[in-house]
Amino acid sequence: MSKLDSDALRLAADTLRCLAADEVQTANSGHPGVAMGLADVVACLWLRHLKVCGADPDWADRDRFVMSGGHASALLYAVLHLAGFGLTLDDLRQFRQLGTRTPGHPEYGVTPGVEVTTGPLGQGIAAAVGMAIAERMLAARFNSEERALVDHRTWVTCGDGDMEEGISHEACSLAGALGLEKLTLLYDSNDISIEGPINVTMIDDTKRRFESYGWRVLRCDGHDFEDIDRALKKALRPDGRPTLVICRTVIGKGSPNKAGSAASHGAPLGADELRLTKQALGFDPDATFVVPESVRKAFDDRTAKMRRQRAKWARRLREAFVADPAIEARWSAFERQELPADFAAALPEWGDRPVSTRVASGKVLNAIAGACPWLVGGSADLAPSNMTELKGLGDVARGAFAGRNFHFGVREFAMGGVMNGIAVHGGLRVYGGTFFVFCDYARPALRVAALMGAPVIYVLTHDSFYVGEDGPTHEPVEQLPALRAIPNVCDLRPADATETAAAWEVALRRKDGPSALMLSRQNLPILNRATLPPATNVAKGAYVLWQRDPEAMPEAILIASGSEVALALEVARADTRNLRVVSMPSWFLFERQSQAYRETVLPPAVRKRLAIEAAIPMGWERYVGAAGEIIGMTGWGASGPAAALAKHFGFTVEAVAARLNAYLSR
Repeated sequence: MSKLDSDALRLAADTLRCLAADEVQTANSGHPGVAMGLADVVACLWLRHLKVCGADPDWADRDRFVMSGGHASALLYAVLHLAGFGLTLDDLRQFRQLGTRTPGHPEYGVTPGVEVTTGPLGQGIAAAVGMAIAERMLAARFNSEERALVDHRTWVTCGDGDMEEGISHEACSLAGALGLEKLTLLYDSNDISIEGPINVTMIDDTKRRFESYGWRVLRCDGHDFEDIDRALKKALRPDGRPTLVICRTVIGKGSPNKAGSAASHGAPLGADELRLTKQALGFDPDATFVVPESVRKAFDDRTAKMRRQRAKWARRLREAFVADPAIEARWSAFERQELPADFAAALPEWGDRPVSTRVASGKVLNAIAGACPWLVGGSADLAPSNMTELKGLGDVARGAFAGRNFHFGVREFAMGGVMNGIAVHGGLRVYGGTFFVFCDYARPALRVAALMGAPVIYVLTHDSFYVGEDGPTHEPVEQLPALRAIPNVCDLRPADATETAAAWEVALRRKDGPSALMLSRQNLPILNRATLPPATNVAKGAYVLWQRDPEAMPEAILIASGSEVALALEVARADTRNLRVVSMPSWFLFERQSQAYRETVLPPAVRKRLAIEAAIPMGWERYVGAAGEIIGMTGWGASGPAAALAKHFGFTVEAVAARLNAYLSR
């Protein structure tokens, strides 16, 4: 690299430093230190190596850039502004303000060029692993010896905090096992945390740690452009492993009095220190949001080059479509991920023998797999129990990405983060399974999926105390209300095999957020749809399943979800009163129906309501009201045969009938 190149990169990096510091100072809130410390690496990456096009932020074959340490967002917004992604200087001035395109942490769908929501540390790394997996899987489906339609890299920056979070261990271990050689992790190693020097809490040998994962490890001086460029060029050379570049940096680089200290981490530099910083970097100390013309030209030149590269790829794609229309049809199918019009015809036929909803789910998945070639998924080492395997469709493994089954290992958190990355990458629809009780391990990733509106699907089996002999450690009681508490998560707890099939259709049609199927371990009776309403009513969240005299106002309403629906139905049918049974597989979907529909299911005039669910009853008050009754779990489960536990906890026909009679007699 010539001295001129280094000088140009230095000015570009210092411009990014000043812009980021101005954003934080103007907002009087934010994190200038890491933005200033990482500016040299980001400038070199974006001006010399990153394949993105600001004119087309959604270019399918762009490189993915993820800032896992999302508190450095001021730096990301500054570089997006310079790289032509449509962010203006006024947007930078509105950093962290209400309704801005430059929120405090990067938010997917808010800011062009932001690939994934980050902020909770470590999750950006896991999402980047997912993106790198998606690239390899799509390449295996669309590339040929004649042409490469999918050929991009995933770059992710992270800091000490990301490395401390457990999800980084889970995700990076998986990435090494899969040999994701197009994944590069740029580690901003500055040895400073909020509370001071990092060695108080972290003395890891990061190089050896990642080598043990199967990564290639490089080092560079994060403020020496020749050294940075050398490391990035080497990272581009494939060797069958993902690459970690340990970039030694100084937090708050450029600040005369706060560089290298925790004081620059999470607060503005202050007006006086910011003036001194600009003066030290050769900028006008009294000017704000300044971009030298030579810096703007350098980014404009890079943008023009990327436009040409994007146009060249578009021509290659069109040529592939002309040469083989089947490729175009397949490309469109993977992009749109729409269910076929005859989707219902592919569903299994259910007899009258009881079947668990987890088994029914596995049968549905395998029945629809051929019609949904873009559907992929796996489990956290529980596929034989979760019934998540797509039989005969191959595994995703090192050097073999044409398969459709993931082996996430015992890594629920990483599984969730990886699924988020696959979902926002585009081209594939992903599901992941575990026991319902272990969804707490994945909950932070599920929350981020809900924030992003990412349509990931969770298959959560063994959904109640009916797990039985495994005991209370494996029997979810609080997980169901906890999951329902997350905004934008579609809860689906089907009552039988027919509702399970309908739940899968709902989940697959949903494009604006995550769905979670809570499925039984124990067999459940098949509800006879010849005499009962169709299971497609699952899409409404709740529906009237049965009533003794449907023409009259019911005396009381029994509401249940999942395995308790058949129990409620049996109790009601054995009773002589005009009882109504409501199956409510999804609170989320029911709340999105019109008030008129909700009142047809739960008429306000009927105040006698009994809810039955094998979980903590929290939240059911909204549906049973002050005059209602709830049969639920009041504590932990227990170890023992499922039938014995049902009797012990009062989930038998006799026990529920007794509770109902006592309730209605009051």
